[in-house]
Amino acid sequence: MTRHRAPNYAVAALVMLVGLAAGCGNSPKTIVVGSMNSTEQILLGEIVAQHLEHRLGRKVDRRPNLGGTPNAFQAIQNGEISLYPEYAGSIVTEILKEQPAADASLIFERAKGEIKRLAQADLLNPLGMDNSFVAVIRADDSRASKVSTLSEAAEASEGWILGASLEFQQLADGMPALTQYKLPMKAAPRSMDGDLLFGALEQAAVTMIVVRATDGVLTQKNWKTLRDDRNRFVPKQACLLVQQNLLMTQPGVRQALEELSGKFTSEKMRQLNALVDLGHLQPKDVAASFLAQAGLK
Repeated sequence: MTRHRAPNYAVAALVMLVGLAAGCGNSPKTIVVGSMNSTEQILLGEIVAQHLEHRLGRKVDRRPNLGGTPNAFQAIQNGEISLYPEYAGSIVTEILKEQPAADASLIFERAKGEIKRLAQADLLNPLGMDNSFVAVIRADDSRASKVSTLSEAAEASEGWILGASLEFQQLADGMPALTQYKLPMKAAPRSMDGDLLFGALEQAAVTMIVVRATDGVLTQKNWKTLRDDRNRFVPKQACLLVQQNLLMTQPGVRQALEELSGKFTSEKMRQLNALVDLGHLQPKDVAASFLAQAGLK
């Protein structure tokens, strides 16, 4: 007579737990997209996160408002984030503490090579826009018709009143670069929060300000940008800084991220920033619209 053994539920449960543990071990590590403290950074971070979610078919975490370049770089070194948008020029000046070349391609290659050594991270090909500093005056300034470059501004008979952020005044590639033009000044430069610069210029509290070239407010016709004709401001090509471990262990991530390279222009980024800063749209909605228009959804 054949004897049937009662099922051993304890053994079965153990087998199931082992199987689940093995499955969890094979699950890809959560991708965390970081971004610094600006509308542009939050937008770029959201575009990257949504694009990865579309391509990989799974949730991606966001970690916005990390501060400036030093803080964001430390976050990727510590493994707190997997990637974030960074500017090649900022890597050279703020992380490497070097005087960069004037050529944007040389700056990128220097940043790419050193960042791989310092942080085991890859700097992917530029997204396409340059976020360098730019000097701005009012379009209705009496000197505007005769002044199109910073060199021409240096020849103005009436002195300027400069408004600048604390960041610009502290960065090695900020105020020291502008002073090389030897602009005539009517008063000492006025330091103020970056969000107040355009208001101060509009109210004539200052007659010239320095902002980022992709600032959304520059889409308005009230302003005239002055060309940096001597190339004193460091080019700030936006790129994605990504942990090498992520690229090596998670198939599809590199290909997805490289689809974003070259998809932006400075003018396009300006428009996207304006939709948030002036149009008061949510970054997630602007990001989704951009990806759809770029054929990446």
